[in-house]
This record gives sequence, C-alpha cells and structure tokens, in this order.
Amino acid sequence: MKEWNVVVTVHDGGYSKARQLLNRFGRVNKSDFFNILVMRTDDTRRFLESLREEIARAPEINLYLARVVPVIQTFTFQSPEEFDTKARVAVSAWIPTLAHKGFHVRMHRRGFKGKLSSMEEERFLDDYLLEALQLAGTPGHITFEEPDAVIALETIGPQAGLSLWTREELLRYPFLKLD
Repeated sequence: MKEWNVVVTVHDGGYSKARQLLNRFGRVNKSDFFNILVMRTDDTRRFLESLREEIARAPEINLYLARVVPVIQTFTFQSPEEFDTKARVAVSAWIPTLAHKGFHVRMHRRGFKGKLSSMEEERFLDDYLLEALQLAGTPGHITFEEPDAVIALETIGPQAGLSLWTREELLRYPFLKLD
C-alpha cells in the first residue's frame, strides 16, 4: 500500500495532465481505482494554497482535476467492524471543534463494495458525533445547507483518510468538492 495524504479524482482524459501538475507538489501514485490518484505532500496547507493559486492562473486545470481532498488522519482496516471502530476514534478528535456547530460527514468510498455503505457510514458517524456533543453539553446539529464544517472521509481499498473542513475553507478551496 502506498502512503498518501491527498486523494485526487481526475476527469476522463485528464490523468496525464493531472499527474504532471501534481508531481510539482509531492509524490503522486496511481491507485487501483479508475481516475483516482493518491499523493503524498509534506505540507497539505501549503499544497492547498499553491494549487488554489495555480488554478487562479490557469482555470483550465479544472478540466482535468475533478476533486482534490487532503486528509490529516489515516488508518488501515480489514473489516467493516474495524473501520467503524477506527473511524469513530478518528472523528472524536474533532468533537471540541464541532461544539454548537452544524456539520455532516461526507464519505467517498473506493473498494469494500457490498461491505461498506457510504450512506450508512455517514449516518453512523453523524449519530456518534451528535451523541458525543450532547454528552459534552455542547450539542451540534446535522445540516447540509451551509454547514459550519464538513468531515471528509476518503477510502482507497483498506485505507482511509479523514479531514475536517470549515465553511470558510470550503469556499476558499472549491476544488475540494465534498458534496
């Protein structure tokens, strides 16, 4: 398995151009999934800013980059049960950040077809976070209309990566395209 902290979805026909562009920012590898690249960059924040500036200079980049999602936590799993346990631990780190906020989890799953359901996992983690926030005395709520935050959950086979994005970041980096 390759070590990654960015998942990139490319448009049909954009694979070579995407790799060429992204190689300037880190190590890019193909995945086992169609039009999906994985990348390792030393500084995801600097990468986001550099990519944003590059797209502002050359908007045609959007013709081959469909989505670009950095992650800050990763884990491996071999079963749906292990996935649930590790995902719950990972999102727990954001409970203080989500206090009194509107949010939702958005999962993009590649692999484990028939074993993991993106919609069920999103609901499972949303419910877990709502309960944890309630127990902490800082209730939050699930919203899809202008959320304060979105938790991105990306899987590539038996590897998962997560990140939390604020409303401001989602506006600043439209190439995240979480929803």
